[in-house]
Formats: sequence, structure tokens, C-alpha cells
Amino acid sequence: MKITIFGAAGGTGTRLLDLACVAGHEVTAVVRDPARLTGNDPHLTVVTANVMDLDAIGPVVAGRDAVVTAIGSREGRKPTTVQTDSTASIVTAMGHHGTRRLVVVSNSGMFTEGDGPMSRLVVKPILRRILRHPWADMRRMEDIVRDSELDWTIMRPPMLTDGRGTGSYRTAVDRNVRGGIRVSRADLADGILHCLTDPGSIHAAVSIAH
Repeated sequence: MKITIFGAAGGTGTRLLDLACVAGHEVTAVVRDPARLTGNDPHLTVVTANVMDLDAIGPVVAGRDAVVTAIGSREGRKPTTVQTDSTASIVTAMGHHGTRRLVVVSNSGMFTEGDGPMSRLVVKPILRRILRHPWADMRRMEDIVRDSELDWTIMRPPMLTDGRGTGSYRTAVDRNVRGGIRVSRADLADGILHCLTDPGSIHAAVSIAH
């Protein structure tokens, strides 16, 4: 597959591009600072571009089999539109160039479907207050994705860790993984790569957790 990854220098993005290259996919990594990516894999092309510049990102989504955005905000306590704005730009560029397959990374914390009572009634209300700004951004992003005419998948991990990839994780469609409170970025990346070739994940929110 020909895959373009936005946010490729982040924690999830770097693991995804590594897995995709090992699998033999042709990967284009879109970054603001190419110095943050190391390595010289023959399957990898690094492109420096501003995601908000449609002229700049058009060529990197044109002719691709799939686009993944792992862009996230670093603002935990302040209002942010990073994911909303970047995803809107990517969706627009894909529409212009006829590229259909999109996977975006959101989170499972702001949803309660499938959760047990402790999580639903105690933990999530606390997190909702603490993380209200980034979660509001993610909700708007999800709305943009759902309103698009693309073949989209929304990936919803809980707390992300830097643990190794295990390949032993659980997924659930349009509901949270019961008792799933964390997942490694490496396993999230593996789940994303799997979804790219899984037609059952199209037009679905896929939760993933250990």
C-alpha cells in the first residue's frame, strides 16, 4: 500500500511508520521538522509541509491508498483546535484529489459506551473536567470525519504508554473495550495498520486497549 502519515514524528506516528515500512508499504511521512525522524528506510519518504497548506499537502495525499493522521495537541489545559483544523485540511485535500481511505486517532476517554460503572460514574466525570479542552477538540474532529464522504475509521485508544508492542490487544466497534484503561503506542500503531486493510472498520469508531 501507499500510505501517507501526518504527525509522523510523534509517539504513535513513528511507531506506525516503522511497522508500515517493515511490512513493505510505501510510506510518506509528513512532518514540520524532518530532523525529528532518523533512519534511512528505502520504503520511507519524508516530506516537510504545513498541514494547513492545501497546496503543500495535496501532492502527498494524491494517489495514496490510505492517509493516517496521528496529529495531537500538546495543550492539556488550554482551548485548542489543533486536531479539528488539521483534520479539516486533510479531509479537504483528500476530497480534492479523490483519495478515500482515512484513519484518525481520537480517544476513548470521552465516551462511556461499554464502560463499567466505576469508569462511567467516577473516573470519566473527573477526566472530563481535566481534559475538557483537548476532548472538545477531538469531538469536533470526529464530527468533521463523520460528515465527510471518505472511507474513514476513528481509532479510540485510552491512556497511551511507551511500552513495547505485544500484538495482544482487544478492540471493540462503536463502544469502549470493557476494562481497557491503557494501550501502548506500538500496539495502537499495529491496530491502525490492521484497520487499513479491514473493510469492516470503514465508517466505524474502533476502540483499542490491552
